[in-house]
Amino acid sequence: MGFLARWAAAIALVLATYNPTGTSFVHWVAETFPKVQPLQAVAGVALIGVWGFFVHSTRQALGTFGMVVAVAFFAALVWLAVSRRWLSLEDTGAITWVVLGMLSFLLALGLSWSHVQKRVAGTTTVDEVN
Repeated sequence: MGFLARWAAAIALVLATYNPTGTSFVHWVAETFPKVQPLQAVAGVALIGVWGFFVHSTRQALGTFGMVVAVAFFAALVWLAVSRRWLSLEDTGAITWVVLGMLSFLLALGLSWSHVQKRVAGTTTVDEVN
């Protein structure tokens, strides 16, 4: 259940930032750009903070190698889907949704990695404190 909650939070973050429906932070700011309203600035700074937390946590948990492996795995999945004609590269909307879903899954995996590692390997991750 914990992973699903983290994935839901990651999906909310990713889709609030950008999604192809036209209802996202990027679309909201694009409507008034180059002028930025105060509420847009507050929302933007909040999004940057949450993105920073999610990305930092994911990078700390998975490391550079783990993130590269995860991205390569997702790229291979897209390649498989395209080669089987389950997904068309010409359908940019579908590709966008797939990439956003994979990004949210990667962030959720990073946030949940210590829990996964504890269940699979029986080890606990502890941060070093100087």
